[in-house]
Amino acid sequence: MSLWAVDSAPVELRPNSTEDDLQTVIRAVYKQVLGNAHLMECDRLTSAESLLRNGDITVKGFVNLVAKSELYRSRFFESSSPYRFIELNSKHLLGRAPADQSEISAHVITYNEQGYDTEIDSYLDSNEYNSNFGENTVPYPRTTRSQLGTKNVGFNRMFALYRGDATSDASNQAKLTADIAANLGTKIKAAASGSGAYSNTGKRFRIQAVKGTGSRMKLSNVTYEVGYSQLSQNIQYINKSGGKILSITEVA
Repeated sequence: MSLWAVDSAPVELRPNSTEDDLQTVIRAVYKQVLGNAHLMECDRLTSAESLLRNGDITVKGFVNLVAKSELYRSRFFESSSPYRFIELNSKHLLGRAPADQSEISAHVITYNEQGYDTEIDSYLDSNEYNSNFGENTVPYPRTTRSQLGTKNVGFNRMFALYRGDATSDASNQAKLTADIAANLGTKIKAAASGSGAYSNTGKRFRIQAVKGTGSRMKLSNVTYEVGYSQLSQNIQYINKSGGKILSITEVA
């Protein structure tokens, strides 16, 4: 069965590259960082391309400018939920799905407290980015390659995010929120008519959280029991209302 994610040779900008080589790199960056979106000529970041062509920035610097561009911001930040934004940042910039709930929570805190640019820098300045891509390799989906320190569940989650060259990241709905929050393995199956369905439907979960109540924000423990389809919605509601999730467990 095909899982829509295939290994391809990493695209690298080498010394003394030709203009054709440069254009190959530029196209690869746009495709990876912008989530395979159709790019109009007017959308191209010509100033950033010139900096790369002149050697004033590296490929990593070009990735940085694309990820901080108004184009990226409008497509993946302003129109998406916080969880989807982080999910896509991880996919576009690190070539993988988010590892766990603590990683997502750390990124939520980063952009809430330090802003958009710092959130983008947190991926590009990481040891993970530098060890996998360095200064002159375009990020790519690290799906079927074994990675040191990567959990097996990450492969399925990446397959769920990468659905082949014909798909894009236009959807503003997070794909993995419930699975990651509940520490579930992500199930995937062959797409029907272009869909990328995966499911843990039928299961029920108990969410234990602490929430502030009343004018003095007295803390109280609350418990929700919800179906899988309601899990993501309840998680986001608790976070947005200032609560803290203590645990999510599957109900027997």
